[in-house]
Amino acid sequence: MSLHVQRCGGCGKHYFPRRLLCPGCGTDDFAEVRVEKGRVVASTRAGDGTTFLTVECGGDLQVVARLIGADLPPHGELPFTTSPATPGPAAFVPDPANPGDDPRRLPRDTPLRECTIPGMLLARAALTPEAPLLVCGDVHRTAGEMVEAVARAAGALAARGVTPGERVAFLTGNRVELLDLVLGAAWLGAVAVPINTAVRGAQLHHILANSQARLLVVEAGIEPHLEDLPALPYLQERWVLGDRAEPMRAPVPPAVVAPGDPAAILYTSGTTGVSKGVVCPHAQFWWWGNNVSDQIGIQPDDVLHTCLPLFHTNALNAFSQAVVSGATYVLGGRFSASRFWSQMADSGATVTYLLGAMVGILDSRPPSALDRAHKVRLALSPATPERLLKPFRERFGVALLDGYGSTETNAVVGTRPGEERSGYIGRLQPGFRMRVVDADGADVPHGTPGELLLRSDQPFAFASGYFRMPEATTAAWQDLWFHTGDRVCAEADGSIRFVDRIKDVIRRRGENISSVEVEDVLRAHPAVAEVAVYAVDSELGEDEVMAAVVARESAQLDFEELVAFCGPRLAAYAIPRFLVRLDALPLTENGKVRKPELRSRGTEGAWDRQPPRPQPTAPTERTSHA
Repeated sequence: MSLHVQRCGGCGKHYFPRRLLCPGCGTDDFAEVRVEKGRVVASTRAGDGTTFLTVECGGDLQVVARLIGADLPPHGELPFTTSPATPGPAAFVPDPANPGDDPRRLPRDTPLRECTIPGMLLARAALTPEAPLLVCGDVHRTAGEMVEAVARAAGALAARGVTPGERVAFLTGNRVELLDLVLGAAWLGAVAVPINTAVRGAQLHHILANSQARLLVVEAGIEPHLEDLPALPYLQERWVLGDRAEPMRAPVPPAVVAPGDPAAILYTSGTTGVSKGVVCPHAQFWWWGNNVSDQIGIQPDDVLHTCLPLFHTNALNAFSQAVVSGATYVLGGRFSASRFWSQMADSGATVTYLLGAMVGILDSRPPSALDRAHKVRLALSPATPERLLKPFRERFGVALLDGYGSTETNAVVGTRPGEERSGYIGRLQPGFRMRVVDADGADVPHGTPGELLLRSDQPFAFASGYFRMPEATTAAWQDLWFHTGDRVCAEADGSIRFVDRIKDVIRRRGENISSVEVEDVLRAHPAVAEVAVYAVDSELGEDEVMAAVVARESAQLDFEELVAFCGPRLAAYAIPRFLVRLDALPLTENGKVRKPELRSRGTEGAWDRQPPRPQPTAPTERTSHA
């Protein structure tokens, strides 16, 4: 019995079963050939239990076929023969083999030239074409189907005149078309510019003008916010996405892109000035995928569920993790504390992603049967409050793994499963170098806080600068080290503790106060659900410490008691002077607290533990009577 396969006339490679689009070159020119025998070099198990084999059959012939009637050891390179007694496309009888790396994962030593977004997608489709890769609502796709969808999205962009190197802006919430088109832009050699959906007015105009986007893809409900924007000479067309799924065009072959070519421009929040566009090269996503997968131990059978927005590097990089590790990526809607665990259970998630105040919000909710009705084993959760690590794991069964990475960098510092250390964000990961320096740029001793400077040994793992902002790029990459603007403390054993953002450090009575450390103490109070600490002006021309506090449900919050609670736990100069109670902290779309907004509110209406002394009145004139 022979095996019927399809030969691609474009690149000469072979695939089975028949594909609508060749994962190797993007063409649909196929001719049927027959194969008698070969050698198994990789295998993958689909969600329905079916095993698929990648088989070398001599020369450049490579076949993907279904295993019937035999059990395949999980790893190794196995000889096979076809079984004429078994009906169907093919049946293989494997021999034992030596264990090795899971063949469903993309090789870590993939040549750098292939470490691009099209290269990653094609490699995953060639390795595990029938394995699940994407779930978004009712959309379920295999790795092979994902390649075709991205190639069609690229075709839709090309039909609108987008060419390699041009920028395409996106202003839409999480939906499958957004992911397809962001990847489709990279497939086409164009540059995706996903924009925070909360951005309005001058900031939105700045991003569109600075990026010089040619096309804007916008969700119908957001389009009215564009009406009053000043003229944008580079913007030639809008593509409005409606409520229904958008049809895409015929697929196009991938463009020839290099690992250092820009794939996306991700704009910062602009809390200390105008938003800066971080230029992210193709290979940065490759390294994000590999570095995080290695750090937290993602396996091909994992389901990665994110509720974070796709304009944020975290959600985009979670997709990269799924591609390189062979896992499944679930793109969910916005974070909802009331629906979070039911969504995790419904998707079968084993790994998820939390940011900012999300951990505290989930912890503050009343106990529920859903707390353990899921399969999530860990969450990548940077900046998790120290006091929540153990209770969160005991209640929800989920390990919270801290780490450090920014849009400009990569997964530089991380905690691996089983290595959690309370109060520390982890250790420097392989492939990177770091320094901790003082205000003059000199290295500080172990145990002394200073600014974190980073450098990568992995080619194109970091961003290449800020788009059309050479001065900002030069300032951030001084001496070829990236200056993070974050204060950390590195211990002699390699453990790293995050202290604060330099711009959030509070200066009072000649002392530097870490807002993070004050927040950790306040959160430890049983009546406090969430808190933000920040600087406000004082009468003496320096900083005063202010805290915005969200109380736990039904809790009695007494500010005098809260100050007394801080007494033995904080230096006197670090105890907040001003406190205000809020129903909720103002958050960005990424779940981070909007401290600039809190600062702008001032101290009006706040409780003051040191009310200003009354001004002395003028002395009363005394009259002498003789």
